[in-house]
Amino acid sequence: MPFAELKSELDNRAAQGLLRRRRTLSTQQGVHITVDGKSYLSFCSNDYLGLANHPKLIEALQQGAQQFGVGSGASHLVSGHFDAHHTLEQALAEFAGKPAALTFSTGYMANLGVVQALVGRGDTVFADKLNHASLNDAMLLSRAEVKRYRHNDVAQLAELLSQTSSERKLIITDAVFSMDGDIAPVAELLALSEQYDAWLLLDDAHGFGVLGEQGRGVLSHFKVKSPRIIYMATLGKAAGVAGAFVAAEQVVIDTLLQSARSYIYTTASPPALSVALLASLELIREESWRRERLQQLITQLRLGTKGLPWTMMESTTPIQPLLVGSNDAALALSERLRDRAIWVPAIRPPTVPQGTARLRITLSAAHEKKDVDDLIEALHVLAC
Repeated sequence: MPFAELKSELDNRAAQGLLRRRRTLSTQQGVHITVDGKSYLSFCSNDYLGLANHPKLIEALQQGAQQFGVGSGASHLVSGHFDAHHTLEQALAEFAGKPAALTFSTGYMANLGVVQALVGRGDTVFADKLNHASLNDAMLLSRAEVKRYRHNDVAQLAELLSQTSSERKLIITDAVFSMDGDIAPVAELLALSEQYDAWLLLDDAHGFGVLGEQGRGVLSHFKVKSPRIIYMATLGKAAGVAGAFVAAEQVVIDTLLQSARSYIYTTASPPALSVALLASLELIREESWRRERLQQLITQLRLGTKGLPWTMMESTTPIQPLLVGSNDAALALSERLRDRAIWVPAIRPPTVPQGTARLRITLSAAHEKKDVDDLIEALHVLAC
């Protein structure tokens, strides 16, 4: 039996400080949570706008369940595509500034579907080395040739593009990098895609709802527009619900409908979620104070953490990574914060490069100024 080998591998992970563990919440997602029976001030949620338990979204979800039930019953291409799905896709396309959109169950499935549908053997994918795991898996599964460039290194990307003769070329990148919090140089990437006749796939999981006018995302943030851009964003972070969507030219969406396996061969998301997401989209568009508060909290945190022995990485987004270094040191700092009833996760390899273990502090519009002050104070005490 191979169980002994599995056990040995797990023991090795534990010895390296890499063993993952689930924690169980018994409260709503929010700033104050109960985990494994203990109350914490949380800085580890991607609920950037504080919408995950908003009364309007809860009410919309209840109304959607009353109207459509709690399940979709089938895949979109069989009998699981409801008018709520259709209405949401139209609204998302308009919001993102693209001709059409297609919803997926998760961002992971969206990235798998897009990349595998658009490129294959004989094509080339160009990928930032710090891309999310879903983009990495998608490019490997596509069977296209893969060329990775240094993080946000536009010059190296240009060199790789100039050396490639593939008919189909696809540049893929996070828009906001999930573990660093920095933003891809979208305008420069678009210019290269134009110069070398490539598509540009932007994974805006952490920018949608946060960046740009009315929270429309990274395209609005940089004021760029191009039919070459394929835009993906998730709906379980700033939008507060679940799912993802891809927005692009109609011909791209039609191609995904025919060829994206992670869309075709899975049960559609419950239509009630689409009803809740339509309500979320309205709040994202109208309540700009949430993004304004986020910026105030980001500034407060960055000013307050000056002088610490750990480095606050460069970021203007709600993702504020505190670089610690070793796995053990990051785990120990996270644990000491938990002892003070503050929840900040330690992020370790392979999620981040070796030697760059960190605390991933995430801010939400639901945080108060005092919450951030409490975190800052705790970090300064633990630094002594």
